[in-house]
Amino acid sequence: METKRLSKALAAAGVASRRACEEIIFAGRVTVNGQVILVPQTQISWGKDHIRVDGERVHGEEDKKVFLFYKPKGVICSNTKVGKHPIVLDFFPEASERLFTVGRLDKESEGLILVTNDGHFANRVIHPSSGITKEYIVKTNQEITAEILKTLSRGAPIDNRWIRPVEVKKVRKGTFRITLREGKKHEVRIFAERANLDVLELKRVRIGPLLLGSLPSGASRFLSPKEKEQLLEMAIPRVVQKSGK
Repeated sequence: METKRLSKALAAAGVASRRACEEIIFAGRVTVNGQVILVPQTQISWGKDHIRVDGERVHGEEDKKVFLFYKPKGVICSNTKVGKHPIVLDFFPEASERLFTVGRLDKESEGLILVTNDGHFANRVIHPSSGITKEYIVKTNQEITAEILKTLSRGAPIDNRWIRPVEVKKVRKGTFRITLREGKKHEVRIFAERANLDVLELKRVRIGPLLLGSLPSGASRFLSPKEKEQLLEMAIPRVVQKSGK
């Protein structure tokens, strides 16, 4: 019979994140077969062990789900309400799982984001070594000239590193398409600011092989097993070769 670490099993059951589950265990809030367990590494089996958190029975792991969601502008990628601002989870009122977003889009940006209850999947996709590219359409009130494209392509210093986009292309007079791999916070806006561009609209239209397509703003759909497999295949960690000196 398969066994798992208690903290990992609780996270897979949707109790909380892995780290939060460890804190819950340390606090003495978890029992296994009636005994308080304080060690997150304790091995358990859903088939034979009875697990409770704060007295409530935890029956097993959740079905893993991944949604492709069109985040509207003005919606926050957070599991916690901030004032009266809407959050992504407001668009999933029927969900019984502990859903969360895979990465983030800032409040003023819109477009494609993944929502899931599968922490392992999320970690694979957002890990810096995954190399999964993301594509954005950016509208400005200035004409995109060849010189602006050069400036955007040069990148900018972010978090003490010089970050460059994978590709930048003009779409029309005041619109460009930019492809990124790093996924740093406000990365596109930092590039635009360096090129003296005022961003009017910023929309993510692609994550790896997944396209936003014709999905309406505020709508979602399940990711198919094939789409999930394709994304995870792209998330195989890249081997960075170091030059010998």
